Amino acid sequence: MAQIHGQLPSEFAELGEMLSASIDAGTDLGASVALTIEGEMAVDIWGGWADEDKTVHWGRDTITNVWSTTKTMTFLSALVLVDRGELDLWAPVADYWPEFAQNGKESVEVRHLLSHASGVSGLDAPCSIEDLYDWEACTTKLAAQAPWWKPGTASGYHALVQGHLVGEVIRRIDGRKLGAFFAEEIAKPLGADFHIGLDPAEFHRVSNVVSPGGPPQDLDNVDPDSPAYKTFTGPEPIAEAAWTDEWRMADIGAANGHGNARSVALIQAIVANGGRVGDVRLLSPDTIDLIFEQQSHGMDLVVGHPIRFGVGYGLWAPETLPFLPESEYCYWGGWGGSLSIVDVQHQVSFSYVMNKMAPEQALDDRGPNLAALAFT
Repeated sequence: MAQIHGQLPSEFAELGEMLSASIDAGTDLGASVALTIEGEMAVDIWGGWADEDKTVHWGRDTITNVWSTTKTMTFLSALVLVDRGELDLWAPVADYWPEFAQNGKESVEVRHLLSHASGVSGLDAPCSIEDLYDWEACTTKLAAQAPWWKPGTASGYHALVQGHLVGEVIRRIDGRKLGAFFAEEIAKPLGADFHIGLDPAEFHRVSNVVSPGGPPQDLDNVDPDSPAYKTFTGPEPIAEAAWTDEWRMADIGAANGHGNARSVALIQAIVANGGRVGDVRLLSPDTIDLIFEQQSHGMDLVVGHPIRFGVGYGLWAPETLPFLPESEYCYWGGWGGSLSIVDVQHQVSFSYVMNKMAPEQALDDRGPNLAALAFT
């Protein structure tokens, strides 16, 4: 039976057993699970392997690329500025970033960027994954292009560019790029081991993701003029890109965050616990309430299934979190399976982070099963 390490009170023993069984079955290679209650770390466990050859154990300080779970950190960064009165979610993006008003985007509001409703869910072709590494070039291109649907009318998942869009608004207000703002205003005060743009000195701790062997969405029968096709080719997500130094060091607030379950759960405990963890207060209850103001609820134009979006985060609905009883949840996850769920009503923050990505189009029930157990 795979050995599970860390902090595991007896009342949560089944979480450790479930993680161990997943590693034994080969469903997981290496993974971590964390749970905070009222801002305190209740569960912090890990096990398995940090490499595909099973030569290095997943350790307490192992980190990995969590893909779109990174977006929860981008949301929180924007909300910190909202809380300080420096950012208005209902203001036009162009109030902060004038160049963004080009090509019919003058009415796009900040909340549309956060809730995937801006119409700018990817880069116009031609483009490549390397375009994400050049902040100035990427944001300039995003500012210049026309939306792919009428902004504000529907969500269309901003898979790889949301961090650049929201991050440029943050930079225009604060002067710092997203990664630096997040590090200095959120991660450092909390002592959280999460990074958007990783220092090479930390590379030795990274567990490379294990590629799922294909893209996150099958595009064979998708209309090339659709937002879905344009998003997943603008640029095409490539799992192996996460193995490169250039990806790790870049500022990609939609997808290249590196951390583990402990760091994700700790940071998102700010939302779960009324804006405060320990002596660190980042948000007011009023700002947290904004998260739950529904921005859209319907078929997402990119991922092709219904999503209920608040400000940034996904919100509970029977079709989005069917494995959890109704409560005041906000959540998001990453390509391959990483997951963050916050229950504001019960002041609980849950996270699952792993290195083995679920295969293309597979129903990945690892995080949901662990979450269902954690929230019972």
